[in-house]
Amino acid sequence: MRPFQIIFNPTSASELAKIPKDLQLYILGEFRGLPYEVLHPDSEKFGRLERGGKTLQRFRLGDYRVYFERHDLGVVVYRILGKNSLKDFLFRSSLPLGEDELLQDNPKFWDLIEAAKKTAV
Repeated sequence: MRPFQIIFNPTSASELAKIPKDLQLYILGEFRGLPYEVLHPDSEKFGRLERGGKTLQRFRLGDYRVYFERHDLGVVVYRILGKNSLKDFLFRSSLPLGEDELLQDNPKFWDLIEAAKKTAV
C-alpha cells in the first residue's frame, strides 16, 4: 500500500489545536484507519458536497465535522467544525438543520471553505 498522508492547512491545523488532545488523537486515528475508504470514490461513509465540478467530503466524528478533499497523497483537511459551530453557521445562514445538500447549495459555506483553501499548503 502506498503512503497515506493527512495534510492540514493552517486553518484546520488551528482548529485541530483547539480540540482537546484525546479528541485530536481520535480524529487522526479515524483517518489513519480508513485510507482505502477515503480514497475509494464510492464510499458511503462520507458526506459529499459538490460545487463547480469539485467534490468536498464530510466526515462525521462525534460532535465534529471534518471537511476534506482527496489528494494524490491522501487527503487535505480544510475545516474541522464542532457540531455546535455548524449549527451556528446554519442558523446564521438561515438554513434549516440539514447538512450536505443544504450546505452544497449555500455560497456562504463555500466562502468558509475557500477561505481555508487559500491558506492551504
